[in-house]
Amino acid sequence: MPKPIPASTLVIFRDKPGAQAPDLLMVERSAKMAFAAGAAVFPGGRVDEADYDFASSLGHDDIEEYGARIAAIRESIEETGIAVGVNGDLRSQRVLDARAALHEGTILSEICTQFDWQLELEKLVPFTRWCPPFAERRVFDTRFYMISHDDHNAEATVDETENYNLFWSSAQGVLDKAAAGEVKIIFPTKRNLERLAQFNSYDEAVNHSSQHPVEMVSPTMEKRDGSVFLCIPEGLGYPITSEPMDAVQRGFDKEPKD
Repeated sequence: MPKPIPASTLVIFRDKPGAQAPDLLMVERSAKMAFAAGAAVFPGGRVDEADYDFASSLGHDDIEEYGARIAAIRESIEETGIAVGVNGDLRSQRVLDARAALHEGTILSEICTQFDWQLELEKLVPFTRWCPPFAERRVFDTRFYMISHDDHNAEATVDETENYNLFWSSAQGVLDKAAAGEVKIIFPTKRNLERLAQFNSYDEAVNHSSQHPVEMVSPTMEKRDGSVFLCIPEGLGYPITSEPMDAVQRGFDKEPKD
């Protein structure tokens, strides 16, 4: 069993007028990626040592938690060109400049100093945490956060390195696309979308999360009536907690190309 790699993911909400379900920002990963190749996922990625260092410099004692929050913000800027959880001048060109600097290797703490940005880490609402107990080629310990972003004029754009497409859609809309074969979603994304599809607003999602404190979700395999199912525990807020293994899309369906 390899040591889990710390990772962080951000579910970015954009509420819609009336009673319509909110949109979520999804990115479709390049087919060359080692993990979740070609899949539609929420923005996110590994937590870097610089993220932990930044959390420590800001005075946070729980650097694993706040380093993950910083990583979620950084990865969202890198992958989508959208800056959330940031206070300061967020005009489009400035965010694009920050994104370019991140891609060139500048760490987020230096960018915040240069651009006079302050991170609003408390705006990230913990949603869930997943870590598979299987001996995959790579195992990720992923923390999921939620945040609201109702600037409908902010344009998300692909980074042309890790993702090739992105789109806004309701959670149910993504599930419908997957059912129609229009997008690929892996097991954790599918279960989380099903959970998110229960809500008609960001506030509803936040209220739900307050009633279901984050617990580690570690899928298990169970044999039922002669078939094998991939399962997650009951009572964590998920409306669907199992799926036949022969229908499951996993993160490593083929050998990585990178």
